[in-house]
Amino acid sequence: MKQKSTVKTIEALEARVHFGSVISEVEKTNTRFLVSKRGKPKMIMLSVSDYLQNFVKKDSVLASVHLKAKEAGLDKTIDEEIEAEIQAARKTIVGKRKPK
Repeated sequence: MKQKSTVKTIEALEARVHFGSVISEVEKTNTRFLVSKRGKPKMIMLSVSDYLQNFVKKDSVLASVHLKAKEAGLDKTIDEEIEAEIQAARKTIVGKRKPK
């Protein structure tokens, strides 16, 4: 479901000077910023969750699962952990095979 967001206009120089504050506001209040340079719109800043929920064309359940996994830190699994899980699964499969 798409959620409403507030859109604020900010000059590129101000966005650069106050970048940390802008990021915090984007993340905490779901505010979008239209960044302009010399009065001309150049880009939009929005949170990852806003982007996933409102712009990425994928099943909403999948988007929700993705966000919950990221919040739980499950997106930080390292390659070695993934490889170890694959190897363990392969050993289990080989162990279950019956000899001919």
